[in-house]
Amino acid sequence: MRCPFCRADNDRVIDSRAGDDGSSIRRRRECVACRRRFTTYERVERQLLSVVKKGGDREPFDRDKIKRGLAKACWKRPVTEDDIEGVVTALEGELYGAYETEVPSRVLGERLMELLRGLDQVAFVRFASVYREFQDVRDFVEELEPILASRKP
Repeated sequence: MRCPFCRADNDRVIDSRAGDDGSSIRRRRECVACRRRFTTYERVERQLLSVVKKGGDREPFDRDKIKRGLAKACWKRPVTEDDIEGVVTALEGELYGAYETEVPSRVLGERLMELLRGLDQVAFVRFASVYREFQDVRDFVEELEPILASRKP
């Protein structure tokens, strides 16, 4: 590991501990040459997943794109950044556990809707309206009927 300050290639590890989410290792290092300290993170390198779109096109799985979509759905809702991060982390873990190289966009969207349904119902309907391409009010009503039915005693 090269020192970010003097570019020397000689350091020692002072402290190692698990990262916040448990999927990384945080290492505190000290450069032997300049004696300055810096932090590095070590993660498992995963094989990249591709998302297969409806039309057959493929694009790389993009965690940030999913976060942006969820943030739009959760706009002005009592959903924190940590909640969104938790949904994305859960989804990513499931996808890498179940798929090796490609995942259909349909699977991705349906699973996101399930996770959002438990997080915030308004955000769920917002996301569903874009994902399922609602054309009119009837589409909203059809999506809301199961939610409303489950609330009645």
